[in-house]
Amino acid sequence: MAAKQKLKYKRVLLKLSGESLSGENHSGIDVKILNYLTSEIKKVYDLGVDVGIVIGGGNIYRGLSAQAQGIDAVTGDYMGMLATIINSLALQNSLEKSGIPTRLLSAIDMNKIAEPFIRRRAMRHFEKRRIVIFGGGTGNPYFTTDTAGALRALEMCADVILKGTRVNGVYDLDPEKHKNAKLYHSVTFGEAIKKNLKVMDMTAFALCRENNIPIVVFNMNKKDNFKKIVLGEKIGTFVHN
Repeated sequence: MAAKQKLKYKRVLLKLSGESLSGENHSGIDVKILNYLTSEIKKVYDLGVDVGIVIGGGNIYRGLSAQAQGIDAVTGDYMGMLATIINSLALQNSLEKSGIPTRLLSAIDMNKIAEPFIRRRAMRHFEKRRIVIFGGGTGNPYFTTDTAGALRALEMCADVILKGTRVNGVYDLDPEKHKNAKLYHSVTFGEAIKKNLKVMDMTAFALCRENNIPIVVFNMNKKDNFKKIVLGEKIGTFVHN
């Protein structure tokens, strides 16, 4: 009970890229990575935090590469949405194996494997202490899973969007290419736009800015980072109004 009183965030939306599941393989799903993510999510769930999750599908299918292969943009985006369902099912299976109750809600109707996304139903799942995984993006082409994450966070009245990446936060340059890249510990939405910092795609970014929901970009690959953030430690980059 004492731990719950120290929580900085009671309800969070965790946004993961599809590539985060692939590990060093750069495609497909790495079971070791899946198990690691499950253990990190479980630590936060056990604190009493409501956890919603949006995961991309880039490890399975990328719309941009599809266009290069002659597949039109809308078809490619729908294929990408289906890839997010595959990743969501994999994460759901791993979480439930660890004893965490979950529900997968899809923006695209597929009743055999997922519930349709209905806001009231999702809120009820949180009340029943279930982790809610939101699959299928927004259900519309031309919108990224970043935008899906921002939209679901707003609909679920989340306190914050936590964007888990493989780097320590938001930098002025790509830290994987530039050793002298500067890490921002805190930045306003206005500063991020002015400096052209890559936080999220602009549609998602605008949603967060207009509705005053903060974003924390952090390294999900560092053990306990997710837990430390919900307990109030300053990890990664805090983006705010």
